[in-house]
Amino acid sequence: RRPADTEIDWKAYMQEVEGFANGTLDYTQLKGDTGPLVYPAGFVYIFLGLYHVTARGSDIRLAQYLFAGLYLLNLLLVFRIYCRTNKVPPYVFFFMCCASYRIHSIFVLRLFNDPVAMAILFLAINLFLEDHWSWGCLLFSLAVSVKMNILLFAPGLLFLLLQRFGLLGCIPKLCVCALLQVVLGLPFLLVNPVGYLMRSFDLGRQFQFKWTVNWRFLPEEVFQNRVFHAALLLAHLAGLGLFALHRWHRSYAGQLGSCCGITPPASCVCPLNASAWIVFILFSSNFLGVCCSRSLHYQFYVWYFHTLPYLLWCTPTTKLAHMPKVLLLGVIELCWNTYPSTVCSSISLHICHGLILLQLWYGTAPTLVSHTPPPSRKPTATSKKAQ
Repeated sequence: RRPADTEIDWKAYMQEVEGFANGTLDYTQLKGDTGPLVYPAGFVYIFLGLYHVTARGSDIRLAQYLFAGLYLLNLLLVFRIYCRTNKVPPYVFFFMCCASYRIHSIFVLRLFNDPVAMAILFLAINLFLEDHWSWGCLLFSLAVSVKMNILLFAPGLLFLLLQRFGLLGCIPKLCVCALLQVVLGLPFLLVNPVGYLMRSFDLGRQFQFKWTVNWRFLPEEVFQNRVFHAALLLAHLAGLGLFALHRWHRSYAGQLGSCCGITPPASCVCPLNASAWIVFILFSSNFLGVCCSRSLHYQFYVWYFHTLPYLLWCTPTTKLAHMPKVLLLGVIELCWNTYPSTVCSSISLHICHGLILLQLWYGTAPTLVSHTPPPSRKPTATSKKAQ
């Protein structure tokens, strides 16, 4: 038997798309028991399909089977990314598959839209690794249209596009992303464009303190304070700027450049292959956003759970360092399984995030190649007889 609260979000999703199924195109009129619809148009189309397949949302068991299939597909896409990078030891995949009660709940029990967005995102990353950038940008934009958390990967993607195609060359790729958003939202934009943009891309939305996982140790008035939100935004932008200037660019740009016809800097040692460099930039971009998030709810764990092993093992690892990294994964899992969150669990989560950030910063520091000329050999002394 399912607990009574496990169906809350699924029923709200079905109520929100039911209005669209009945012909409502004013986005401000699409609502559910949990409040107004706050996701972009791609969410509406995908869950409208689930609405019809599951007999207007009543066949929850069928929906759970479909999400179980989505879970397996998501793992396949993630494993394919990890195989291309060849950085994570195989035994870590066991923890990714079997050791997360929270992830299984998010996918199969609670039926959130976050797993749908992340599965599409991982498909887009696979396309990036295959050098299909236009198709990858199309899928990336589709993932954004399901849930906006995918935008946390956007700074890293923009950096990659600029490195790969240059300023003018990346404009068509950005147009692909923008055009899909316009096409998907067109029925709603024609009726109430302001209402659609304000509801589906509301970056200033307030979160309820009772659901926060990461800021439980703060007083509620601080949690809701706009100054605190602005400080987190500045910290996020500063982190992105530092990584772009000192880690993304210097450490690995040469390796990707060698695969794209660009001459790599002679002073750079590139410890990762091109695929690993792409994944490092995208995953670290998202992780910086998660660390500076105004609030993390329990379903948000899926935003970065499958990226954590790579973030931990992409840096050089000694034999003695494997166990602390596994322990770090375990502590993060424990923090996300603590319900409701506590002061201890939220502080522990920030400590774990901080340790990962420190490892990424110091573990990916560029190594300069020494160009000191070899010592010159002294001419052999000639004997007096030879003279």
